[in-house]
Amino acid sequence: MNAIKNEFVIYLNKLKDELFKYNDKADLWKLTGTINNTPGNLAIHVCGNLKYNIGTMIGGNGYIRKRDYEFTVKELLWDDVIAEIDSTIEMIEPILDKLTHEDMSKLFPENIHEPGHTYATVLAKIAHHFGYHLGQINYHRRLLTE
Repeated sequence: MNAIKNEFVIYLNKLKDELFKYNDKADLWKLTGTINNTPGNLAIHVCGNLKYNIGTMIGGNGYIRKRDYEFTVKELLWDDVIAEIDSTIEMIEPILDKLTHEDMSKLFPENIHEPGHTYATVLAKIAHHFGYHLGQINYHRRLLTE
């Protein structure tokens, strides 16, 4: 399952790369155009989603998600957002390393994604969700920097 772990880590690093490309770190908290969520909120949201679905639901580590906070926190320090991404990598890597091919067919432990989803389908779903929000952040950054 190293390939799955590697993809999540690659995309978390791409998220950091996007944030590093902002000319003004305060722009992480700026709404632009019809985008309803700031890049800072989307970054925190993606991390919360991964920490909950991989950390809590698959890894059983007890992480408690504060989903409302992900969208309401404003103007965290830029370094704190980067630290959140780094802590997400640290949390999910060992969990994904331990997954086996047999684990991928296990039913996901909670019906938050729809009944009958397996680890594999939930991991695919959260990967797509992550990619969607990473694209939103990329678009927002380009509106402000290009």
